Amino acid sequence: MSLQQARTAGAETREREPAGPHWATLPLILVGTFVITLDVFIVNVAIPETQRDLHASASAVEFVVAGYALAYAAGLITGGRLGDLYGRRRMFLLGVALFTLSSAWAGMAPTAGQLVVARIAQGLASALMGPQVLAIIGVTYEGQARVRAFNAFGLTMGLAGVFGQLIGGLLIHADIAGLGWRTCFLVNVPVGIAALLLGPRLIPESRAEGRAHLDPLGMVLVSAGLVAVVLPLAEGQQQGWPLWTWLCLAASPVLLLLFAAYQRRLANAGGSPLVNPVLFHKRPFTIGVVTGVVYYSGMASFFLVLALYLQAGVGLTALASGLVFLPLGVGFLATSLLARKVAALLGRQVLAVGALVLLAGLGGLWAAVGHIGTEGAVAWLVPGLLVAGSGMAMVMAPLASIALAGTDPRYAGAASGVLSTAAQVGGAVGVAAVGVVFYHVLGQGTGPGAYADAFRASVYLLAPLALAVAALVQFIPRPRPAPAS
Repeated sequence: MSLQQARTAGAETREREPAGPHWATLPLILVGTFVITLDVFIVNVAIPETQRDLHASASAVEFVVAGYALAYAAGLITGGRLGDLYGRRRMFLLGVALFTLSSAWAGMAPTAGQLVVARIAQGLASALMGPQVLAIIGVTYEGQARVRAFNAFGLTMGLAGVFGQLIGGLLIHADIAGLGWRTCFLVNVPVGIAALLLGPRLIPESRAEGRAHLDPLGMVLVSAGLVAVVLPLAEGQQQGWPLWTWLCLAASPVLLLLFAAYQRRLANAGGSPLVNPVLFHKRPFTIGVVTGVVYYSGMASFFLVLALYLQAGVGLTALASGLVFLPLGVGFLATSLLARKVAALLGRQVLAVGALVLLAGLGGLWAAVGHIGTEGAVAWLVPGLLVAGSGMAMVMAPLASIALAGTDPRYAGAASGVLSTAAQVGGAVGVAAVGVVFYHVLGQGTGPGAYADAFRASVYLLAPLALAVAALVQFIPRPRPAPAS
C-alpha cells in the first residue's frame, strides 16, 4: 500500500468510525423515530375535529393522512443516501429542523389546503431524518451494544404506534390553550427544538467512505415507482378504484424494474448507484426486507381495523379507544424488555416465535369479538391484546438487527432507507388489501354490529401474514460461528 493510499484509508476510517457515543446519543436519535411513527397514527384521532374546524372536504382529509405517508415512503431511500454522502448527523438534524417547522405550520394551518401541504413537508422531513437513525446505530455501536440499540429502535417504533391513538386522544381531551386538534402537531415543536440544541454535541458524525456522488436519475425512478405504488393504494379504496389507480399500479413495477436495472448498470460501470446491488447479496438483508413488507402490511392494517371496530362499531370515543390499546402496549413493552435475552437464546427464530405468538393473539381477539359483538364489555379483548402485543415486540425489536447484520458501513444509510421503505410500502399494501375485505363485509351487514363481522373477516387475512413471517425467517441463514483463536 502506498503512503497516499494509507493516508486515504486512515481518513476514510476516521470518517466512518466516529468517536464513541455519549450515553444520551441513543435516546436523542430515537426521539426522531418516535415522532416520525407517532405522526403516522396520531393524525387519525385528530381528523374528525380537524374536518369540522377547517371545513375540509373528504378528499382533503384523505390527503392529510395519505400525503405524509406518501412523501415519507417516496423519500426514504434518497434520505438515506444523502446521509451517507453529507453526514448522518447533519442530515438528521436538518430533518429535525424541517420536521419542527412543518409541524408548527401544520398546527397553525388556517386552511385544509395548507394543512395538506404541511403534512407533505412533514413526510419529506421524516424521510430525511428517519434513515439516519438506523445508520447512526449501525456505525456507532458494536457487538451487544449494537443489538441493544436495535432492540431499543424496535421498541420505540412499537410504542409510538401502539400509544399513538392514546396520546392523540389525551391531547385533544386536554384542549391545551383551546388549541384542540392542533396540539397533535404542535407537540413536536418543543421536542424538535430540544433535539436541535442537544444534537450537535451528543450525536457523532459519520458518512460513507470513498468519493460517492448523488444519483439523480436513480432518485427520480425510485421516487416515481414508490409514489405509483403508495398513492393508489392509499387513495383507491376511498375513491372507488378509478382508472388512474390501476394505471399507476401497472406503471409501478415497470419503474422499479428500470430503477433496479439502472442501479446494476451504474454499479458495474464503477459509478455511485443510489442503492448498490451488493446489499442484496446478503441473504439476511434481502429476506429481512421481504419480511418487513409482510409484517408491516399486517400491523398497519391491524391498527386501522381495530380502531374502526372500537370507534365506529362499539361507539367508543377516541380517548376511550386509545385506552383499549393500552393492554397491547403493556404486552409490547413487557416483552420488549426481554426481547434481547430471548433473541440471544433463539437467534433468528425469535422472529418466527414472535409471529406465532402474534397469531395466537389475533385468534384470541377473533374469538373475543365474536363473543361480545359491539355491545359487550371490551374487557374481553384484553387477553388477546396482551398476547398480540408480546408477539409484535418479539418481531419488531430484533428485525432491524437481524436484517442489517453484516451490512457494509459504506451503505448503512442506503440499507436503512430500503428497510424503512419496506415497512412503509408494506403498510400501504396491507391497509389496501385488508381494507377491501373489511369494507366488503361491512357493506353486506347492517348497523354497528357489522363492524364486528368485518373485523373478524380481516383476521382471516392478517393470520396468513403472521404465518408468512414465520416461514420467511427459515430462509435467513444461521450466523457463522466465530473462528477459534
